[in-house]
Order: sequence, then C-alpha cells, then structure tokens
Amino acid sequence: MIQNERKIRKELVMDAARCMARAARTAPKGKGMDAIEIGIVTDEDIERLSAEMIRISEETGLKFLLRDADNLKNADAVLIAGTTRKEHGLNCAHCGFPTCEEKPDTVLCALNVVDVGIAIGSACSVAADMRVDTRVMFSAGLAAQRLKMLGESQCVMAIPVSATSKNPFFDRKPKE
Repeated sequence: MIQNERKIRKELVMDAARCMARAARTAPKGKGMDAIEIGIVTDEDIERLSAEMIRISEETGLKFLLRDADNLKNADAVLIAGTTRKEHGLNCAHCGFPTCEEKPDTVLCALNVVDVGIAIGSACSVAADMRVDTRVMFSAGLAAQRLKMLGESQCVMAIPVSATSKNPFFDRKPKE
C-alpha cells in the first residue's frame, strides 16, 4: 500500500496539533498549579475565528487583524491555550500589586500568564520537531477568547498549524 502524503496531510497536521497540546499540558507550571486550558480548533470553527477577527478589526481599526484573519484560513488546525484564574498566594508583587489581596480581580496572576507563555513555547518546540508550519497569533487568541472557545479563559494565544511547501504564516502582506 502507498499512502500519498497529499491525501493524509490534514491527518498528519492533526497528529502534530495533538502532540503540541500534550506538550502544552506537560509544560512546567508555577508552583505546579495547572491553570491552563487547551483546545484544537478545526474546520468551521477556524472560519468562526476568522470572522471574529474581522469583527474585532472593525471595532478597533487594527488592520493587521484582517491580514491574520485571512491568513488563518490556511491552517488545518489551530491550537489555542489560555489561563483560568488561580491565585498562587505568593505575594510576589510580580503582577504590579504588593500582595495577592491588593490585586484587583480584573488583573491575572502573573504566574498564570507566564504559564501560558511557557505552554505556547513548549507547543511550538514540538511543532518544530514535527516539521509543521506555525506562527503564534495573539490576534486569533483574542478572537478565541471573545468566542469563549476555552470557556472563561483569559490571555488566550493561538497557533495555526499547516504542512505545506512554504510556511503560509510568514511573508504576509498587509490588508487595507
């Protein structure tokens, strides 16, 4: 039997996205407290993400969102990761407030935000090892957050994933 790579490409991308999700889950977490939520967006939900990015661009006037929204359509999967609220109780002031009690509820614990970054870095490392094309997009993450794709998670980041002869997420032209 011969399996043509062009026919199984999407399956291969999904395998990579699942491994990326595992890497994000097993990435180190502050105080060992897991406040990370992870999902894999596919098919019509990628279209929903793209449409939400266009709406955000219309609201804010940020034109790069139009480019990113169009670019997202080149992905076979989009890994999303964000954080829920978990206070670590360290009173470390890393969030900008002297104690956890003085920190407003609207401000995330800095360790939760750092954990998202570490999870994204770990996922990207696996993507590189698996030779799939990616780019971290906070724009698509913001759209996923607004659509509540990870429930009430905040600081959501997105990583579109594809496997083509040229990475579609770089050398992008701005949209007007």
